[in-house]
Amino acid sequence: MKNIFREYDIRGIYPDELQKHYVQAIGFLLGETIREYFQEPKTVAIGYDARVHSQTLFIWLAEGFAKAGITVIDIGLVPTPVSYFTSFCDKNYKIGMSVMITGSHNPKEYNGFKITLDKNPFFGDSIYKLGAEVAKISEAQVATHSTPNIIKCDFLSQYIDYLSDSFKHLKNFKLPLSIDCGNGVAGVALIPILERLGIKYEGLYTEPNGTFPHHHPDPTEEKNIQEIKHKVAQKGGIGFAFDGDGDRIAVITPKRVLKGDELAIIFAQNISSPIVVGEVKCSMNMYNIINTIGKAYMSKTGHSNIKMKIKELNASLGAEVSGHLFFNDNYFGYDDAIYAACRVLELIYRGVDLDRVIDELPLLYSTDELKIKTSEEKKFAIIAAFEKCLQNPPAYFPAINNIINIDGIRIEFDDGWALIRASNTTPMLVTRFESTKKENLAIYQKALHTLLEEILKAL
Repeated sequence: MKNIFREYDIRGIYPDELQKHYVQAIGFLLGETIREYFQEPKTVAIGYDARVHSQTLFIWLAEGFAKAGITVIDIGLVPTPVSYFTSFCDKNYKIGMSVMITGSHNPKEYNGFKITLDKNPFFGDSIYKLGAEVAKISEAQVATHSTPNIIKCDFLSQYIDYLSDSFKHLKNFKLPLSIDCGNGVAGVALIPILERLGIKYEGLYTEPNGTFPHHHPDPTEEKNIQEIKHKVAQKGGIGFAFDGDGDRIAVITPKRVLKGDELAIIFAQNISSPIVVGEVKCSMNMYNIINTIGKAYMSKTGHSNIKMKIKELNASLGAEVSGHLFFNDNYFGYDDAIYAACRVLELIYRGVDLDRVIDELPLLYSTDELKIKTSEEKKFAIIAAFEKCLQNPPAYFPAINNIINIDGIRIEFDDGWALIRASNTTPMLVTRFESTKKENLAIYQKALHTLLEEILKAL
């Protein structure tokens, strides 16, 4: 059970890990958190994605909140950004916390909770403490037969109104546009916005379906975006692909799939004196280019970490390679792929050639995220052992200039870098490599994997 409490959200397999009494306990303890945090009990907004078990988890969670005396605002089937939106734009219900029930980009058997408390992410030590408390509570102590106090509220329409008004200057903008929602929930917000703005599009898998019958809703995986890439190649223009809960985007042009750090460069060039927060997987180009026009900071990976760093620095923008984009210049500083899609359309409307910007960057060679299966129990121990070995690296390892260990290990060489870190959402190690010389990718990768094999044998 403890494995479901991750650094920046709660996530596990239903029903093996996300069991009824655990979910009720989570709701109860989060309700107690609300009561302790605010002078008067406030409400919690709960939304959910399209997964077949999301509404069951909603009921269990609401029962837990009811035991703590907290009223539940049911915001229904929505993208995750709508859940965040409630904390910033609620005017009637005194919402102190929002919980989004979602498995995000994970396989269909996964689900979980993304939590915001008083407009800030509920993560890290707070989640780990919650996990420890849940372990102490028995089913009998939390189960309730009383009917939760649930109020339905259509925050989705408010969100659609807000974005439609924010981008009203795009009214009737004409361009070839393709979207792939992967049967996740992004379409329930994006399509009404596009229709309100009179922007025509061709849609793939826009209807929510928690079995994800066509392809998995993770646009960072090449196999999941083949159809939309083909459409954009045929039609031209731009394409957007979304993850299961609508907080992650892939932007597709006829030439390439733009990663989050590349998009950050383009957006930063269109923001005055930008302050940008990136993560350890971001390209050298992102940090180097942005530092010529503003300031770029490196943060730990994870939506909660990025959001807190943005708040600390009052940064304009945040970005993860995976396509989480956080706008704080004219928005609220949280990751919202639907808002990001509108900002991309706005760039094109203003004459920005996305491909030209990337073509003019210094040439770098990089790999995608390369994932290595491991276990939840071993992944952090492997990283610790790897860091210890690099204190006296083996002779076959390239000369190391610097080691950044804010999140895993980013090893900087003369002409590039290598990264190995433990995923906080899956039992995986994640690696990435980048260099000014193509041949170095294989050298870095071989050295890292050789050392990794030696460590695995020793553990």
